[in-house]
Amino acid sequence: MVRIGAHVDQDDPLAHAAAREAEVVQFFLGDPQGFKGPVMPASADAIRESDVQVFVHAPYLINVATTNNRIRIPSRKLLEGQLKAAAELGATGLIVHGGHLNKGEDPQKGFDNWGKVFERMDCPIPVLIENTAGGDNAMTRHLDTIARLWDAVTAKAREPEKIGFCLDTCHAHAAGENLEGIVDRVMAITGRIDLVHCNDSRDAFDSGADRHTNLGHGQIDPEIILEICRQAGAPIVVETPGGGQADDIAFLRKNLS
Repeated sequence: MVRIGAHVDQDDPLAHAAAREAEVVQFFLGDPQGFKGPVMPASADAIRESDVQVFVHAPYLINVATTNNRIRIPSRKLLEGQLKAAAELGATGLIVHGGHLNKGEDPQKGFDNWGKVFERMDCPIPVLIENTAGGDNAMTRHLDTIARLWDAVTAKAREPEKIGFCLDTCHAHAAGENLEGIVDRVMAITGRIDLVHCNDSRDAFDSGADRHTNLGHGQIDPEIILEICRQAGAPIVVETPGGGQADDIAFLRKNLS
């Protein structure tokens, strides 16, 4: 049985885990919409000693793919700082979005910039690159660009085994990727799925909209979500609205047991 949990507020992750009967928690270390460095939770010591599995989500603004130096360089520094802090906390991995380029720019520049990150950065824990929902020139919206990114980073990385993948069900649906058989297609590219972000989608297939909702309340067939979780065999985190997370976890636990 895989571990199941939720994305929770960083104020007291263990308390939020207990309230949801979560075996896994994911949270931010600081402002998810800013470039300031990581902030350790007050309960850091308890988190390190807990049996609850921990993942840290990097800030949304990180974009190491961009050709804009004013964004790319701070993004690299912030990613490295977040990675070190997550490792100090005992996290299993750090999740980061793939980023994007401007319209009309050559995607290869973004893949090359990602390769330079792993060529230069030490990874005390795995960096889990996540598929994203929208953007015409996004690095990880579609599986074909994920494949090109994966080739670029694994070719340059000092430790390719420290590069992992996080599969988000809402993002894949919104990106226009058929969810049936998606685990096999991702595995053919990456060879691994380290974490599943198990989210229903408020919006339609191929909408490009990153709007999560609770399981069974959106546009994705719950049976397809369950099959993805079964096939991936990875820890599961729901990033759904907090009021329904306990029910989402209970639903998954019941149907995946």
